[in-house]
Amino acid sequence: MGPVKRICCIGAGYVGGPTCSVIAQMCPEIAVTVVDVNEERIQAWNSDQLPIFEPGLQEVVEAQRGINLFFSTDIDKAVREADIIFISVNTPTKTFGLGKGRAADLKYIEACARRIAQVATGYKIVVEKSTVPVRAAESIQRIFSANTKSDLSFQVLSNPEFLAEGTAISDLKNPDRVLIGGDETPEGQRAIETLSSIYVRWVPKTRIITTNTWSSELSKLVRAPIPKLAQEMQAKVPCIPFAQAANAFLAQRISSINSISALCEVTGADVEEVAHAIGTDQRIGNRFLQASVGFGGSCFQKDVLNLVYLCEALNLPEVAQYWQQVIELNEYQRRRFAARIVSCLFNTVTDKKIALLGFAFKKDTGDTRESSSIHISKYLMDEGARLHIYDPKVKKEQIMQDLSHSTASAEHLLGPHTSAPHTTPL
Repeated sequence: MGPVKRICCIGAGYVGGPTCSVIAQMCPEIAVTVVDVNEERIQAWNSDQLPIFEPGLQEVVEAQRGINLFFSTDIDKAVREADIIFISVNTPTKTFGLGKGRAADLKYIEACARRIAQVATGYKIVVEKSTVPVRAAESIQRIFSANTKSDLSFQVLSNPEFLAEGTAISDLKNPDRVLIGGDETPEGQRAIETLSSIYVRWVPKTRIITTNTWSSELSKLVRAPIPKLAQEMQAKVPCIPFAQAANAFLAQRISSINSISALCEVTGADVEEVAHAIGTDQRIGNRFLQASVGFGGSCFQKDVLNLVYLCEALNLPEVAQYWQQVIELNEYQRRRFAARIVSCLFNTVTDKKIALLGFAFKKDTGDTRESSSIHISKYLMDEGARLHIYDPKVKKEQIMQDLSHSTASAEHLLGPHTSAPHTTPL
């Protein structure tokens, strides 16, 4: 394969959009096209009002859009022309069937793989770029193997993202590490080298980690070709992807400091002083030790629940209960915060107006997925409160939608919410 000339990314969301915008900026000789079935989202990417907010993203997009960065709904054309195809679609938690509320739903990844197999020709490098749920890359490889064509050859790589919303652009431009996994074959190694040659334009080689296998020991995921019997066994006993395990550990840190905050409030200690003291221990470090109303976002809860489901499937109930407690403690922190509000208002908030400043799950983003503000708002609405909500990066329609519909994970934890939202965006 010669120099990469065209890159296609399927999925114009929080991963695909920023990632490909930075690649376009760092590799001006490569044409980068981001495609999505959502026409409204693509129109937003081509407008002055981008569909997502990230500090620095607007500037990057405006500098490259129309030059070597394009946003389109013509998926088939982009797939046919691309040398490298990133798959950056959503991997939500299943809402029905086996693993409901815990396991990852790979239907969108499967749909992408089948569409690529249908329309692509020539040699393609397909890169799984989503949050990397269990067996995602293997699923893609198996679909391709079952739909081989004489005019199509491919290599499947796994290149998980490690972005933190609110700092995605700086994370992309100065990553701690770039992890690329591929087959042990010579073809697989050449594909790894090709993808590495993209990142090496701006990432030091020492931060680009290439591996033949990613094992089930949390840091590697098996990517070598496997016979049919091994594939069947792997379908029953999946591996643990590195990104999922890393997110679970970070979620655990947040829940740990939140548990200490509850103890501090009872004893009169200052949780910030405690966190500072803990963070000075070099074995622990000071990141993810800020007590809050609980973690949110698209990854932490989903990945921890995925890990719980995996442990249960492998008959490790004690391990599953351990990680389940991280989720339960996160929910406890939300309930505790809402209960304190009610307590401070003479144990009743019925018909009282309460203002919420901020609705996204963290600062510097407009993403509301699994935001603690949603859960706290619903608790307060159940008590009869009248909410006035403001967030400069979240639209009124999104707020109303979040408060009118329960998420799958919320149903898993609490049961459906049926109270009508009494909200007035400020």
